[in-house]
Amino acid sequence: MAQFVKIYPENPNEKEINKVVEVLRNGGLIIYPTDTVYGLGCDITNTKALERIARIKGIKLDKANFSFICHDLSNISDYIKQIDTSTFKILKKSLPGPYTFILNGNNNLPKEFKKKKTVGIRVPDNNIARDIVKVLGNPIISTSIYDEDEILEYTTDPELIYEKWNNKVDLIIDGGYGDNQASTVIDLSGTELEIIREGKGNIDIF
Repeated sequence: MAQFVKIYPENPNEKEINKVVEVLRNGGLIIYPTDTVYGLGCDITNTKALERIARIKGIKLDKANFSFICHDLSNISDYIKQIDTSTFKILKKSLPGPYTFILNGNNNLPKEFKKKKTVGIRVPDNNIARDIVKVLGNPIISTSIYDEDEILEYTTDPELIYEKWNNKVDLIIDGGYGDNQASTVIDLSGTELEIIREGKGNIDIF
């Protein structure tokens, strides 16, 4: 049975954030709010936790396209190859925000992601998610929790999320109602900017 923790996004309670981080450090899985939909996550350095998420999603870990939730731009540079000025300007202009940027990964990526040349990076405009990553000291995985109901696509009510997921994960954060639109995915790994998925993030700014 998962813990159910209420955290207010305007001013996340330090004690509750520490509780979440402890679960992550012990290899636990969490469901947490972002600036888009609720996400399923774990510590990117914990192989067993990553494997658990892959099993839940019904995919092989080496085939998974998980994104990393980072605290800020300096956090991102730990895992990606050096970027040019124009790419940096795009990131600076749009983050924190509802975007996932695909960038070329460097040698610091955890071993489970080494085969992949690129990594999806998120810096959500949500204090809860970013505070968790800041206290943990490294990114957490981000993968959306879909709903079987095709009309809904994403569950937005934390209590309904708890009902459905409390036997699959270790902690669920109630950070208020989530959005039902996923992030906009933009590939910056090649020479041209490519929009992979149009979501909540406005593409007119690029």
